[in-house]
This record gives sequence, structure tokens and C-alpha cells, in this order.
Amino acid sequence: MTSERRKLAEQQAALLEALLSGGPSPAGFDEDRVHVERKVLRAKRRRVVGYLRPDLPDALGGRFAALFDTYADERPKFVGTRAREDAAAFAAWLVDRGELPKPRRWNPFRR
Repeated sequence: MTSERRKLAEQQAALLEALLSGGPSPAGFDEDRVHVERKVLRAKRRRVVGYLRPDLPDALGGRFAALFDTYADERPKFVGTRAREDAAAFAAWLVDRGELPKPRRWNPFRR
């Protein structure tokens, strides 16, 4: 890999880190634009979790967005994190914080 390509790869990795985990904007990038894109990506992540687990926004109502944003601040998304894993982790986080009751175990013989 040439030094130019290596430098570009490092810049891309730094930008991705800033966008996904709220790290500082890399040199040469407009902080305001990075902030806007970070908010857009957070909203998309929240929307996908709500789509995959509609029971969560239904149960939380107007608290869903604020709780998800707190969760996302504590648990940034990394490259390779799958959306279903993220949704399941958010649900577990809500239960751990006492925001949702612990789910009952499914019993196939119970009617």
C-alpha cells in the first residue's frame, strides 16, 4: 500500500470513528458537518432499532428517543455491529435499568 493510500485509509478510519462513536473530528473535516452527520446516523440507528423491535417504542412511548440516545452514548456502534444485535442489546439495557420489566420465559406448554 502506498503512503498516500495508507494516509487516506487512516483518515477514513478516523472519520468513521468520529461519526459512530462521537470522537473528535479528524483534521481537515468541518466539525459542524461531522456533527450533523453524526446526528443523522444516530437517528437512522434509532429508527432501525424501532423497526426491528416495535415493542420498544410502543412500551416506552415518548421516552424511546431519549432513552435510545442515552444508550447510544454509552454504547457506540462499531463497524460490524449488526442491527439485530444492537436492538437486542438496547432491550437488555432497558431491562437492566428498570425501564422495562424482565421478559417472561416462554413456556410452550402454558396456555
